[in-house]
Amino acid sequence: VVDLHQKVKIECVVADTPTGDVVEAIQAAASTGEPGDGKIFISPIDDAVQIRTNKRGTEAV
Repeated sequence: VVDLHQKVKIECVVADTPTGDVVEAIQAAASTGEPGDGKIFISPIDDAVQIRTNKRGTEAV
């Protein structure tokens, strides 16, 4: 029998909030101290496009 943990994927895109603040908030909310708490990956976003309106950049977010 394999004991599987429920997995959740959260994607967060922020424009004006320092990365460290976002990471700290996620860690505070998600940490249980148990294996499987997850990982946080940080990467740049080149652009965003809202399909319906064709807005780009921060207006699309």
